[in-house]
Amino acid sequence: MFSLAVALVWSLSATHPHEAEATKIEAKCSNSSSDAGMINAAISGSEVGDEIVIDGPCRIDQTIKLLGNRSYRGESRTGTVLRQADGANLKAVLASDSYLDNSATTGTPVSVRQLTLDGNRANNTAATAGFIVRSWQTVIDDLQIRSMGGNGIWFSNRSANGTLLTNTSVNGQITNNFVTDSGGHGIYVDDPGNSLTDWNLSGNWIASSGLDGIHLDNAAGWVVRNNHVYGVPGHAIYANRLWGTSITDNYIEDFGGSAQTGVWYGIQATVQGGAASTISDNKVFNLGGESNAASTYRYIGISKVNYGSGVVSVTGNAIRGGDPRRGTGLYYARGTGESLMVSSTGNIVTDVLRQVQTEGSHVIVTAGR
Repeated sequence: MFSLAVALVWSLSATHPHEAEATKIEAKCSNSSSDAGMINAAISGSEVGDEIVIDGPCRIDQTIKLLGNRSYRGESRTGTVLRQADGANLKAVLASDSYLDNSATTGTPVSVRQLTLDGNRANNTAATAGFIVRSWQTVIDDLQIRSMGGNGIWFSNRSANGTLLTNTSVNGQITNNFVTDSGGHGIYVDDPGNSLTDWNLSGNWIASSGLDGIHLDNAAGWVVRNNHVYGVPGHAIYANRLWGTSITDNYIEDFGGSAQTGVWYGIQATVQGGAASTISDNKVFNLGGESNAASTYRYIGISKVNYGSGVVSVTGNAIRGGDPRRGTGLYYARGTGESLMVSSTGNIVTDVLRQVQTEGSHVIVTAGR
């Protein structure tokens, strides 16, 4: 007679008779022209569930293609550095297989951790991205991404040849990364459709971007929390299409440092009708002053409602302007939507010319309940 424990083991074995254990695959670089090919060969030969561990300084002269349902890690940020080779001019150092294969559907999950991507911008002319992501349920954690000619992390609806997703790419995490000296946006969500929703973007440092620090073309369902942004010529955080979105507890040292004249925001949002969103407990400053006398500076702003009635709670933010003779602390505009209702309470706004500015009709600002 079988015991219950033996029967259970037998049942599990019978249910999954061919399931293999995951394997750790080591890819050890030698700072040579064969490194990228060796890493890609190791990944190509791996199986679902395997962990690919990359070690040593790696000279990258071809984009590393990340197959789905695998994990990738380095030994540490300093121990594993993937540096674009001089003159390689790659589209990206790392890219999801869905992007490179021009799939109409999102890639399967990957995790990427504990390594450095170096774009070697001084010795390349292309707008190289650090990591082009096109995989759902993906985790990007504890990376340093530096000196890219293009975007640091680029989450893309489009594939390499411009194919758009026919499904969604949701439920991932971008956490605890340091993205610095990008020629484009530090972190860029590029979504002309409605596929890249419901991610967590938290605990990152974004410094010295060429454009915006964080640029979300689709912020629906995103949680943007506890990020530190500085050295920004454009907007520190741009969040388009809020829908059940949370933007909270971010620290913005400066924004709008460009010599190009523009309207610059510490946090700029546009809003969809339907669900409500929150912008709370952020610290938004311009510690270096408002450097372009011809530019307009808005610290937190909802610049338009895209359709329907937009509803946003803006609470508990601390705003300190760079020049008390200029700048707007809180800015609310209806745009092309029907109306905008904002609960704006508990904010401290100082050292700006206008604490609150509304534009257009049907903008309702209340203290909440």
